Amino acid sequence: MSDQAISRERVYERKPALRRWLFVHKWSSLICTLFLLLICITGLPLVLRDEIEGLLDDALPYAQVPEGTPNVSLDRIVEVSRKLYPGETIISVFVDDDEPKIMVYMASSWAAYNTNRKALYSIRFDAHTGDVLKQTKPFGADGLTFLQLMLTLHRDLFAGLPGELFLGGMALLFVAAIVSGIAIYGPFMRKLDFGIVRAARSPRLRWLDLHNLLGVVTLGWALVVGATGVINELSTPLFALWQQTDVRALLAPMQGKPVPETSELSSPQAAFDAVKAAFPEMIATSVVYPGAPFGSPFHYVVWTKGREPLTSRLFSPVLVDARSGALVSAVAMPWYLRALELSRPLHFGDYGGMPLKIIWVLLDLVTIVVLGSGLYLWLSRSRAARAQRHSAVAMPLPGAAE
Repeated sequence: MSDQAISRERVYERKPALRRWLFVHKWSSLICTLFLLLICITGLPLVLRDEIEGLLDDALPYAQVPEGTPNVSLDRIVEVSRKLYPGETIISVFVDDDEPKIMVYMASSWAAYNTNRKALYSIRFDAHTGDVLKQTKPFGADGLTFLQLMLTLHRDLFAGLPGELFLGGMALLFVAAIVSGIAIYGPFMRKLDFGIVRAARSPRLRWLDLHNLLGVVTLGWALVVGATGVINELSTPLFALWQQTDVRALLAPMQGKPVPETSELSSPQAAFDAVKAAFPEMIATSVVYPGAPFGSPFHYVVWTKGREPLTSRLFSPVLVDARSGALVSAVAMPWYLRALELSRPLHFGDYGGMPLKIIWVLLDLVTIVVLGSGLYLWLSRSRAARAQRHSAVAMPLPGAAE
């Protein structure tokens, strides 16, 4: 046994806690590495999703209008949408506060949408003129676009909720690998200069040093992205929990009342205006129609967000009676959904413009190297161990030839 191996064994004997951390780091890394590589690779284009969509967008251009031109009425937008797709169900209307566009999302019925969220399609309108700029078919009807493919692989591996929970588990293992890596880094590097890469030694040792160095460099970012990835993959059960607790309690007084028909619905523009007037410090972003799986069968749900950089990522729903158009109440979001809302921009780095996105892309690329080098180190060590065992078996025992 080499002096290095003897030294390592003595470390193990003196520090059983370190041995446990090594076990956690080894197996958590091995189990999640291939899936994390897939997540990191698919995450690269998703960080730049807005820019890529802009380059590939074949929609008609926005109209050139004088500054301050008001948006067209949402009532008119809804009317045009229903004429384009008679008998179809409007799911929601989204009003963009960055671009002059209004998106109407539709499906053949609420039942179809609740069964398969990918049955959704959209109509894009010019917010100033009301002209139709683009229409999309249900998700995947003409084959998946590149970004749709990347997003689906990144989010659920085409497996829906089971895929989301599985990848959430892989992200949790990634966090465990990071934490255990921190625990073992100090004891194994205390006799070496910080950040050293022993280029003159064996390829495996060079990759080990590089693996450790890059792992430390990306430590904070990887921990944030891994933890927010776990939270993001839990979005469906978290919203379901909210629906079964807070929302159910809020709607309890209305149980037994008839659900409004389409012909009974009040003006969506009036609902939108009522919320803007009641909450001037907020920006109203969308109107979700009655029947949404995480909404209300009796109300429009008008989603709002703050105007400051931080609060612009915190969304709050306001209920408006779908028949009368009267504002009912603002709904306080529970802490776990607030954590989910904050985790989304942190995960993709889309809260600081292009400079932050570039940093996210670079750190993602470095993490791919860390994951790949970890896999290489394990495979090379396994080959070396097998070769050593084979050599020991083939070597004649002392005195055997005598």
